Amino acid sequence: MPEHTQSEQSQTGAKLAAVKKRAGRSAVIGAIFLMATSAIGPGFITQTATFTATMGAAFAFAILISVLVDIAVQLNIWRMITSSGKRAGELANAAIPFSGHVIAILVVIGGLAFNIGNIAGGGLGLNALLGIDAKWGGLLTGALAIIIFLIKKAGKVMDIVLVILGVGMIVMTVIVAIMSQPPIGDALRQTFVPDTLNFATITTIVGGTVGGYITYSGAHRYLDSGHTGPEHAGPVMRAAANGILVTGIMRYVLFLAILGVVASGVALDLSSQAANPAGQAFGIVLGDAGLRIFGAIFWAAAISSVIGAAYTSATFLSTFHKRFLGGWSLQWATIGFIVVSLIIYLLIGTAPAAILVFVGGFNGLILPIGLTVFMYIGWFRRDLLGTRKYPLWLLIAGTLVTLLTWYMGIVSIGPIFAFLGIGA
Repeated sequence: MPEHTQSEQSQTGAKLAAVKKRAGRSAVIGAIFLMATSAIGPGFITQTATFTATMGAAFAFAILISVLVDIAVQLNIWRMITSSGKRAGELANAAIPFSGHVIAILVVIGGLAFNIGNIAGGGLGLNALLGIDAKWGGLLTGALAIIIFLIKKAGKVMDIVLVILGVGMIVMTVIVAIMSQPPIGDALRQTFVPDTLNFATITTIVGGTVGGYITYSGAHRYLDSGHTGPEHAGPVMRAAANGILVTGIMRYVLFLAILGVVASGVALDLSSQAANPAGQAFGIVLGDAGLRIFGAIFWAAAISSVIGAAYTSATFLSTFHKRFLGGWSLQWATIGFIVVSLIIYLLIGTAPAAILVFVGGFNGLILPIGLTVFMYIGWFRRDLLGTRKYPLWLLIAGTLVTLLTWYMGIVSIGPIFAFLGIGA
């Protein structure tokens, strides 16, 4: 073979390796921010404002529990899915026949409920930012999300958008938290020793930050990096931990921003058709500019969560047919999911804020079902993970959280459905 031909082939191979490495790095960063932005979506923001207004500094304890649950859930799910190289539904089916189908159906239903709320959040955000009607704002949010997935390199575009939106949300929220001057001492005390305890509140905030599709969003995106198998457990755990760190900081900072307003004696509107408690809090701190800043944060949270909910829910369709493992089939399924969510949102008449609080609770009820299957895999079917070695502390933590979420879900069913006027 001619020497120049060998040289050209070597250069081509090096270029392909570099492209593959960049694509893998993009997918890893995208996985971190997909999990983070999904966990700090409009539902969480509205839930935080609502519960901080009703519970005050005691809500800090619910945030602490949500972060601890997040750690146990995400580290286990990320490690198991990436070690096996299979999506959640396929891995569950391999362990317990048809359990993956059950999880897939629940996640898709929960993801649909979440996405209706996310689109509603987009409407609220654009209403605060630009003053346009919330229904039109939701329509524009859904349309833009669809356009993102119509782009040929949707995965790369999605990663870039999520990083920009995630960083922007954190910076703007920190500014408002400083300006609202919250009672930090009381907040720190009640983070560990709350004056009041409400399991429905904890279940709702856990569901809104790690329930339903959010449980699997980052792990499914990480599979696209190609860095799968038990030998990559270290980098996977670090990536998951970074995502949890981002979400934990954002949750607490947002809580402090709202707490500063509530502690000053201001009563937020929580129940009217136009209720937007988080927006009110930002407006009180910074006036009209604060309302606009909130609108930008809320809309960024909404569209990133629309993307996350639709993408992750669509990936579960591969449980039923292999064609949805990637490519245009997955992109069109994602677009279809957004379209259905958008149509339902435009047709229903429930107040957007009520939807955003309810969907967190609903996904909190779904969470323990999937966790139970994955804890079974961790204890009894490690052969599916490509290794017999698995951290015992991680299994114990995951099992304790599974039991906790079952208990919270059982005692919270009535109050959660009451958010929509259903049940006691």
